[in-house]
Amino acid sequence: MKFLKIFKSKPFNLRTFSSRSLPTTVSPITESELLNSIESSHCHFIKQAAPHYTPSLLSSTLTSLHHKPQLVLQLLSHLNGHSLDLTTSSLAACILCRLPSPKPSISLLQSLILSSTATNRTIFHELELSLDRLDSKTNLIFDLLVRAYCELKKPNEALECFYLMKEKGVEPNIKTCNQMLSLFLTLNRTQMAWVLYAKMFRMKIKCSVYTFNIMVNVLCKEGKLKKAKEFIAYMEALGVKPNVVTYNTVIHGHCLRGKFQMARVIFQTMKDKGLEPDCYTYNFFISGLCKEGRLEEASGLLCKMLEFGLVPNALTYNALIYGNRMKEADALFNKVQQEGLLVDTLMFNALMVGHCVNGNIDSAFQLLKLMDNMKVHPDEITYNALMHGYCKEGKVEEARKLLDEMKRRGIKPGHISYNTLISGYSKRGDMKDAFRVRDEMMTTGFDPTILTYNVLIQGLCKNREGEHAEELLKEMVSKGITPDENTYLSIIEAMEKVDDLEENVDK
Repeated sequence: MKFLKIFKSKPFNLRTFSSRSLPTTVSPITESELLNSIESSHCHFIKQAAPHYTPSLLSSTLTSLHHKPQLVLQLLSHLNGHSLDLTTSSLAACILCRLPSPKPSISLLQSLILSSTATNRTIFHELELSLDRLDSKTNLIFDLLVRAYCELKKPNEALECFYLMKEKGVEPNIKTCNQMLSLFLTLNRTQMAWVLYAKMFRMKIKCSVYTFNIMVNVLCKEGKLKKAKEFIAYMEALGVKPNVVTYNTVIHGHCLRGKFQMARVIFQTMKDKGLEPDCYTYNFFISGLCKEGRLEEASGLLCKMLEFGLVPNALTYNALIYGNRMKEADALFNKVQQEGLLVDTLMFNALMVGHCVNGNIDSAFQLLKLMDNMKVHPDEITYNALMHGYCKEGKVEEARKLLDEMKRRGIKPGHISYNTLISGYSKRGDMKDAFRVRDEMMTTGFDPTILTYNVLIQGLCKNREGEHAEELLKEMVSKGITPDENTYLSIIEAMEKVDDLEENVDK
């Protein structure tokens, strides 16, 4: 997010400029001087003088520019966070609401939330004061505050802000409510979703089809499939027409639980209503059938899907791979290419993972070459699959070369990449290289995870380096990482091996 980068940047340093840039003793900058510089786009002066702007100067300048949000946006981009306090940030956020896009205002609010010690209520109150000062009649800023909390995945704060809006007599717009419901669903806070939905109902906030789709999803997540199906009728009674997503959600819920007969009934109802199934509809059936081992039925649906001109996606391949149908997955991929349909990174990755899991590393590398030929860009998942395939075969040095290749191609390795390599070295007892990769991971800004510690402890125990394993366990705990079952199992197994060895020596 642009503003987050702006406000987290390094402090401005006058010494980076020549002595001619500003006089040694800087006289106070007036509002008119600053306004002239902004309106004349004197960026160099604005940047140089930034450390000398007082909150009161910025407040008065922002107030003068409240009808010119684009200029305020430019000013903020030059400030690098200097002199912005709760008041000035709130003023600026309210002014930025006038822009066509809500993103700059949301980004500024997120910076304020993350950098300030102010409570949700304090920020809300400051925004109220800013609106009064600007004599603004719009309450959009409060919706954007809720959305800022949602994007930061702060559900409690978002809900509290909703209540503050209710206290003030401000009705949140449906887009804001939907974003909150979607967050609660994502975080599995289904109870919070129902509380909010009930409040929306009492406040007579008009729900959209998107709102109802989320609530249908909530019911499916709770396993209340009958109620989810009934909810569709409830939607229609309220005059909201269900769409493909509505039916797909209920179909998915039934397929996940192996209830294919009812899923087919819903599928037929959907078609009777004039709604055409899409690739997701078929994918949910195919995935569910593959998990149940009903592979012939899944293959039959796949054929129907292609007959209707629906393009398979990564979900389709994953379903076939999960059902151990790599041959069918490869055949489908070839058919898609022959018909000139779009093939993306997700599709390649799904196939690569399948081949690597099944030990077909050569087939996976053929796909990588094909990606390059088709100018489809590999990503971290692509390389992680290949690294895992190599490590599984004990070819850790080859996996190491892939990590270096990732970097050369501008793909940043993550925790999974490093942990895969650490695990590979540890399994073959090469602890020096395992720790070297751990150190490399830390220098790139990634802290060891419980998986990192577990594979290192397993490797040390395998090498009968119990003391080092114990030291690592202490380090792990000191960093606030709680050992799990795998951690202790590794240590117990190592102790048992030592006991067996001692017994053999005694004999």
